[in-house]
Amino acid sequence: MTDRYVELHAASAFSFLEGASEPEKLIERAVELNMHAMALLDRNGVYGSARFHTSAKRNEIRAHVGAEVAVSSLGSRLKPPAWLPHRHITEPVRLPLLCESRTGYQNLCQLITRSKLREAKKSEGAAIFSDLEQYAAGLICLTGGNEGPLAAALMRGGEEEGRETVERLARVFGHDNVYVELQRHCEREEEWRNQAAIRIAQSLHLPVLATNGVRYATAYEREILDVFTAIRYHTELDKAGRLLALNGYRHLRTAKDMVSLFRDVPNAVENTVDLSSRLKFELDDLGYLFPSYPVPDGESMESFLRKRVAEGVQVRYGPKKDRKLFARAQKQVEHELALIEKLGFEGYFLIVWDIVQFCKRNGVLIQGRGSAANSAVCYALEITIVDPVGMDLLFERFLSESRNEWPDIDLDLPSEEKREEAIQYVYQRYGELGAAMTANVITYRPKSAMREVGKVMGIANDSLDKMSGAVGNWEWRGPKDTVAHSVKAAGFDLENERIAKAVEVVMRIQGMPRHLGQHSGGMVICQGQLDQVVPVERASMKNRTVIQWDKEDCADMHIIKVDLLGLGMMAVLSDCLDLVPEFYGDRLDLAQLPEDDEVYQTVSRADTIGMFQIESRAQMASLPKHRPRTRYCMTKQNALIRPGPIQGDMTHPYLERRMGRQPVTYPHPSLKPILERTLGVPLFQEQLLKMAMIAGNFNGADADELRRAVGMKRSWERMKNLEGKLRAGMTENGIDSKAQDQIVKNISSFALYGFPESHAASFGEISYASAYIKVKYPEAFLCAILNNQPMGFYSAATLVKDAQRHGVHMRAIDVQISQWQCTIEEENEKLFVRVGLGYVKKLNRRAVDALTEAREADGPFRSIDDLTRRVPSVNRNDLARLANAGALNTIDGVRHRRDAIWQVERAGKLEGPLLRQNQDALSEEDGNLPLLQMSTEERLIADYAGTSLTIGKHPMAYRRAALRKKNVLCSADLEKRRHGEFVLVAGCVSARQRPGTANGITFMSLEDEAGLANLIIMVDVYERHQTTVTSSKFVLAGGVLQIQDDVIHVKAAWVKPLSDYGLEVQSHDFH
Repeated sequence: MTDRYVELHAASAFSFLEGASEPEKLIERAVELNMHAMALLDRNGVYGSARFHTSAKRNEIRAHVGAEVAVSSLGSRLKPPAWLPHRHITEPVRLPLLCESRTGYQNLCQLITRSKLREAKKSEGAAIFSDLEQYAAGLICLTGGNEGPLAAALMRGGEEEGRETVERLARVFGHDNVYVELQRHCEREEEWRNQAAIRIAQSLHLPVLATNGVRYATAYEREILDVFTAIRYHTELDKAGRLLALNGYRHLRTAKDMVSLFRDVPNAVENTVDLSSRLKFELDDLGYLFPSYPVPDGESMESFLRKRVAEGVQVRYGPKKDRKLFARAQKQVEHELALIEKLGFEGYFLIVWDIVQFCKRNGVLIQGRGSAANSAVCYALEITIVDPVGMDLLFERFLSESRNEWPDIDLDLPSEEKREEAIQYVYQRYGELGAAMTANVITYRPKSAMREVGKVMGIANDSLDKMSGAVGNWEWRGPKDTVAHSVKAAGFDLENERIAKAVEVVMRIQGMPRHLGQHSGGMVICQGQLDQVVPVERASMKNRTVIQWDKEDCADMHIIKVDLLGLGMMAVLSDCLDLVPEFYGDRLDLAQLPEDDEVYQTVSRADTIGMFQIESRAQMASLPKHRPRTRYCMTKQNALIRPGPIQGDMTHPYLERRMGRQPVTYPHPSLKPILERTLGVPLFQEQLLKMAMIAGNFNGADADELRRAVGMKRSWERMKNLEGKLRAGMTENGIDSKAQDQIVKNISSFALYGFPESHAASFGEISYASAYIKVKYPEAFLCAILNNQPMGFYSAATLVKDAQRHGVHMRAIDVQISQWQCTIEEENEKLFVRVGLGYVKKLNRRAVDALTEAREADGPFRSIDDLTRRVPSVNRNDLARLANAGALNTIDGVRHRRDAIWQVERAGKLEGPLLRQNQDALSEEDGNLPLLQMSTEERLIADYAGTSLTIGKHPMAYRRAALRKKNVLCSADLEKRRHGEFVLVAGCVSARQRPGTANGITFMSLEDEAGLANLIIMVDVYERHQTTVTSSKFVLAGGVLQIQDDVIHVKAAWVKPLSDYGLEVQSHDFH
């Protein structure tokens, strides 16, 4: 008898509501149980296998790969008897499969892909028997537990049908590759099936295999699975009945427990060890290859890439008429090309170049960013727009021989349709099974968890609204920022068992997978079929597929992705490139925008609402101090307000030195060449790497490890391990302890996230372009940014008010004129921005398209009746929405907005369509009804209710007279008051922030008719007024005025809610 056991049938939380432990937790428990190997079989996929493999490798455990695959032709899963109050939804049985070899893994991936792609839309999918026959090679088949085909067959047709089912499986997978599975969870019916299974195995001479059908690591997590089960079946726990497991035994068990449990069939446990030794495949043997680029006859990828780069160097550097720069560029690209060829990356660069060329041919604005901007080859290939040679950027930040990984190029494109063109091009180029999007695992966060957990625990909806609203997803979390504290602060009694248990469960499931989404733009491409590397399934978006791993999994598995990222501001700039020539007569080249004093003055005043990356409160607070005057200043501005520089005590010293109030010094003279451009203060990741190499004697491998430590995973542990080596090198170079402390602090802080200089430069170009266009062509900028909402930091209502304060003239939504999108109109040499019909809430896009087509074909609508006859797809609800938004006011016979609402409402009560005679009858009968026009306040409320914005007066303007009587100032008054004075301010909340770098301080922007007033809310004030701070739409605050370097804040002493009068205003709350 063995005292060893391997669990070969476990599911994780990546079975999405059917498992209650993350893969790492399963491995952690396996280590505790001295298990030398383990298998993960998640539902219909290998979603958690990469994380399972990585964790197992770290813990020196063998990770076996498999899946439970739904097979429709093997029957339906067991369900409780019909007379029980709750029944399982009819689902196909799930066949447990284990990968013996790479062939088996490839077949498993293809089997899952076939089942997932069989349907035209995203679905769970199910295999059919012929799929099993096609993809059986290299796979080991288990007969399953309660969810498996043998259990279903036994319950459906007794032992005879059970035997026939197992024989079918043996014919498909081979007699030596089928194991009759036994599970024991102290359930009477399960044990009856086990005895039948043992007899079937004996009669067919098949081995039996003991598993525990694991769904969670420890028994403690059973209640999490119960909650997930209730969520999955949309019921409450109190009503779930037999949907829930009978007990909590489906956890990882010790070998001793399993030997005892199966003492009557000891070979069932022994076979787990034998089978584990057969399973040779691990994910290290994935076999992924990046595709080659098809080059013309007579060319190799090397020669073709060199020609494209040589052409690009001439195009990029020739017009600069700088011989020294040109020579440096040629030398740099030669260095880069030699390394690219040595590492075999030519195909990767050509494929990215090909995507860029497609976009340029088809008028899609595209720009590379991130570390790719460090590469002269990328610049020459027009992938990036930042000159890395002229800026002296560090190429090794992008690509290094010492790194065993592919380069990473991020491409920014306009959001929505334009980006989709590029994505579909990649699909067409490489095929549905050659390219796919990377996954994005949607995990539980406080709000979503509280809502779902509270619902299954039977908490009333109104209470759930309050509770989920209270548990904000703030970036900064202090000791009191727990779910429990927030729920208690919202007025709930934590002594109530139901409330207390809901809070506990919400905290326990934080970060656990809820369902699979798709990454915003990451695409993986494969040489051959991608579905032999990882399963591919339908995405929710039409004509897209997604793999079952996210970007971190892909990186761990060395799968290359190309990021085609939708950037809202790229869409704005793209639209402006069309609008500016049409309405201003100027042609714009974003790469050649001139330096402009007016633009820099506007930016330096922090007049930056809507401008890319420089519109946040923190950016606005730093701009008057920094006063950008060049493009490089914009690069530094983009890097300045990041957690790394802020926490590393770099932001404040830089600004002080910029203003001449602090001398420029260096931690050590050897660092002056590195830090001179940033006034002795490191702002960029590249500077940190150079500092470590110069001051700490780091070699290339050390610097690369440092790059990883300050990279995406932001590992403090890695950083700490490097500190000793860094200090040793600095001591060797004679750097004193005080300077060492400063250098270590600078470098360590970037583990909190800081920008590479190349990334900051790329974003700096976009920042300047957005500022330039907003200042020079304000109507075009507003029109474009309204057409690409939501994006940025502010709502459309705030953007409109800001534009009006800058002299932009607006025109209302008008069914006779407006298009779906906002448009620019010209009259008497003056430009106006017309609000589009798309801003009418819940208005059907197809109906609007039909409406505009009818209007263009046959002219303006002569009456509401004429509109309905000509555009039957505009239904009564659409008409009501248009009337409420004021869009029908210019139609003949409509006197004002209330009249339009009344006509639509009255006509809707009549029989039949809105015919002309009915309309005439209405006019004769009720034409003289005394319908009063809406007051300005009523129109304001209707505007916000119908469109979420107004082109009329700001909501605060209607309250100003009353507020003045109470000595409440408007935002424009603050600059006229004294620093330190106690003031009262009020406004509509436009943004709330509680950043991780601010130690719990909350920042709130209040908008009024004159602009923005910024509140600083300390922790004690936040705790006293938490509900107001987190949820009120309008607030009144009292506090001490702080004015320094043209930056104005109010440090709030208290915050009170103001009535919102039913206005449906929006704030952008960045938690």
